[in-house]
Amino acid sequence: MRHHPLRTFIVTGIALFMVSLDNLIVTNALPSIRTDLGTGLEALEWTVNAYTLTFAVLLLTGAAVADRFGRRRLFAIGLTVFTASSAAAALAPGIGTLIAARAVQGAGAAIITPLTLTMLAAAVPAAKRGQALAAWGAMSGLGVALGPVVGGALTDYAGWQWIFWINVPIGVVLLALVRPFLSESHGPRRPLDLIGTLLVSAGLLGIVLGLVEGNGRGWTSGLVLASLIVGAVVLMGFLLYEARAAHPMLPLALFRGRGFSAVNGTALVMSFGMFGSVFLLAQFLQGVQGMSPLEAGVRTLPWTAMPVLVAPLAALLMARIGARNVLVIALAFQTAGIVWLSAVTTTDASYSALLPAFVLAGIGMGLFFSPQARLVLAFAPQELTGVASGVSNALRQLGTVLGIAVLGAIFAANGDFESPAAFTAGLTAATWSGAAVLAVAVVVALIIPTRLPATAAPAATPDPAEPAKAQASASEPASVSESESKSASVPASESASA
Repeated sequence: MRHHPLRTFIVTGIALFMVSLDNLIVTNALPSIRTDLGTGLEALEWTVNAYTLTFAVLLLTGAAVADRFGRRRLFAIGLTVFTASSAAAALAPGIGTLIAARAVQGAGAAIITPLTLTMLAAAVPAAKRGQALAAWGAMSGLGVALGPVVGGALTDYAGWQWIFWINVPIGVVLLALVRPFLSESHGPRRPLDLIGTLLVSAGLLGIVLGLVEGNGRGWTSGLVLASLIVGAVVLMGFLLYEARAAHPMLPLALFRGRGFSAVNGTALVMSFGMFGSVFLLAQFLQGVQGMSPLEAGVRTLPWTAMPVLVAPLAALLMARIGARNVLVIALAFQTAGIVWLSAVTTTDASYSALLPAFVLAGIGMGLFFSPQARLVLAFAPQELTGVASGVSNALRQLGTVLGIAVLGAIFAANGDFESPAAFTAGLTAATWSGAAVLAVAVVVALIIPTRLPATAAPAATPDPAEPAKAQASASEPASVSESESKSASVPASESASA
């Protein structure tokens, strides 16, 4: 069956919108989940991190499996997993079931998200690929921008369970359209690094478990110490294994250059500082400021929607002052936004006092992802551009996981949910820490070489889902095969509207 561009875009675009919507739709429902299921901060962190962790770890593996066994087939499997786990999350009788369902949901999203780009890029003629990928990015950005508002409205008027139920009819319709609308395709049969996947999953699980449980159980408790130590040892084993593996999921050779390492360092640290702060802010607006979930969603639009408005400026700035300098400016805006937020946050802070912080942070994220994607490919060998994009994406997701865990631990050490004053004390301690981490990201960005290699790859299309989500995708996912990675990339001027 030949590719049909419009039909392919309908299925992949709606699927991407659904997954992108789910990135932030849960944020404003967290206070309601905490109340209804009678849980605390640690479980809320796992509600977010279980999704992000499986998404980050399985992203590269899912891409390799799709290339081998068929992209349409695996896309249908991903939709089935995502839809079924959404129903399981909606029906969850307790927080444990919800966390487990969220972990499975993340696995489904890890399959769906990169394949939407791969299949669309293959279906669209080269002459129209730039416009198609810009529309692909717009679907993602729209889902992210609407996520807090839709989540707030559903939580307010139907209950938090409906933030998951909404995926079920969409998923069922998409599954019915997969076979008639999409054609099957395969990529290079890359060997699967199952041992590496298991090692990194176990190591990260140990680290996150120790960080999340540290304040509740005590940092010297046997479980916490064992989790942190075993997690660190297993991650070291992962790195040693990857250095010797014939077909590693994480090619360590990519990090030998200062440019690639520094660019990805800024992305990981930015996600750590920014999205860890976002996780707590949504609960502050409702628990302390007394807003409804919908009111909180609407009031955070200057933050979540700003990247869509600002993104076109990134290409113009890169042409004038270079991608590295735009990245530094973007991180400086984000740092200023979180510093502002930390300085003005009180139990009775007005929305007008918080608004500049939202705008600054939103502008910073809108300027960040296009130059970051450009630099990732510029400092990667041409034959590894697709893998480099996927690695960068996964590292950002892991930054989000660690940011929520660490800033959550700082919050718990300085405050609690018992009173507005206690929550605000914990929040400001966490956001000041987040601001300090973002300042480190500015310093790291300054060591990125300004002169790009002569063999720099074209700029990749950024994914606007990243700017706003409290979990995590910005550059071209790793599922795009090597040849497609080059053809799917578009100039920054074309991708800026994404």
